[in-house]
Amino acid sequence: MDFAFDARTEELRGKLLAFMDEYVYPAEAVAEEQRAQLASPWETPAVVEELKAEARRQGLWNLFLPDSEYGAGLTNLQYAPLAEIMGRSPHIAPTVTNCAAPDTGNMEVLTQFGDEQQRKQWLEPLLAGEIRSAFAMTEPDVASSDATNITTHIERDGDEYVVTGRKWYISGALHPDCKIFIVMGKTDPEGSDIRRQQSMILVPRDTPGVTIERAMQVFGYEDHSHGGHAEVIFDHARVPASNLIGEEGGGFAIAQARLGPGRIHHCMRLIGMAERAIELMCRRAVSRTAFGKALAQQGVVHNWIADARVTVEQLRLLVLKTAWLMDTVGNKGAHTEIQSIKIATPRAVVDILDRAIQLHGAGGVSQDFPLAELYAAARTLMIADGPDEVHQRSLARRELKRYV
Repeated sequence: MDFAFDARTEELRGKLLAFMDEYVYPAEAVAEEQRAQLASPWETPAVVEELKAEARRQGLWNLFLPDSEYGAGLTNLQYAPLAEIMGRSPHIAPTVTNCAAPDTGNMEVLTQFGDEQQRKQWLEPLLAGEIRSAFAMTEPDVASSDATNITTHIERDGDEYVVTGRKWYISGALHPDCKIFIVMGKTDPEGSDIRRQQSMILVPRDTPGVTIERAMQVFGYEDHSHGGHAEVIFDHARVPASNLIGEEGGGFAIAQARLGPGRIHHCMRLIGMAERAIELMCRRAVSRTAFGKALAQQGVVHNWIADARVTVEQLRLLVLKTAWLMDTVGNKGAHTEIQSIKIATPRAVVDILDRAIQLHGAGGVSQDFPLAELYAAARTLMIADGPDEVHQRSLARRELKRYV
C-alpha cells in the first residue's frame, strides 16, 4: 500500500486548499447572515450559489464520482484527501463542489443502475447542480437499522406503480430545488427471500400524494445546508412503471451499493472535522489564560491535543487503507474495513469535538464557533447509514466465522 499523493491528487489538493482559504471559510459567517434574511430557511444563500459557480469554474466539481463519463474519474484513494479537506467546513464545502449527500449517493445509484431515460431526466441536472434530490429509506414506525423491516409498499397497477408509506429524516427533502426522491419500499412483501422483497423507484416531489409532513431537527439544528431532514408521506402516489430503478427485488442490493461509498465519504469528511477541531483547540489554548498561565501550559490540555493528533493519524491510515481496498478488490472485498471505519471514526471524532468544546467553555456550545454544529453532525453519524451496533454485529460474526 502506497498512500503518497499522485500528481493529480496533489494538484487538486492545492487548488482545493486555496479555494477553502479564499472562499469557503470567509463564506461561513456570510451564509448565516444571508440565511437570516431569506423568506424560507431552506433557500440557498446567495454566497453559496456564487461559490458553486466558482468551484465549477476551477474544476472542483463532482470530485466524488469515479465514473469519468459523469464525474472527475478519481479513485477512492485520490478522493479521500479531498473529502477530508471539505470536511473542515462540512456545511458549505461539499455543497458548493456538488459533493454533498444525499445527492452524491443518488447520482451514484443513477450512474450504476439507472436507464438511459432516468439518467437524462434526473442524473444530468443533478450533475449540473441544477436540482437537488432526496433518498427515502428510513421509517419512523419500524427499526430501519434492519432494512428488511421497511413497510412502504410499491404496488404495480398496470403501467404505473403506487407508492404508499411514511418516511422520516429524509435529507434534502425541504430544499426548494429538491425535485426527485429515490424511494425504497416493498414490491413483494410476502416473498420468500426477505432481501428480494424491496425495490427502488423514482418519485418526483410534485407527484400527487407526496406530502412533506414536517421538518425534523437534529440536536435542535435544522441542518439547512443539506436541505433539512423531513418526514414525508406517500399516500397512493402514482408514478410510471418506467420509474423503477433496475429490476423488482433489486432494492436491497442497490442500497448496499449506495451505502458503501457513502460510509467512506462520511468518514473522510469526519477526519476533516477533527482537524478543524484540533486547530481550534490549539488556537484557543495559546490565546487564553487561566489561573496565571496560558491554557497551552496546562497538562490536561496537552493530553487532549496529543491524544487527538494520535487518533486522527490512526483513523486516516485506516480510511486510506479502506479506500485503497475499495479501488483494488471492490466494496465487497473491503467490507470489513468499511465497517471498521464506520464504527471507529464517528465515535473518535465525537470525543475530539467534545474536548474542543470543553476547552472553549461557553463559547464551545455557542454559535460563535462551529464546534457545537460539528458535534451534532458527527454524533448523528453514529446512527446514519446504519447504527454502530449493526456494524459491530456484522463485523463480529465475520470474525467468528473463521473459528466455527
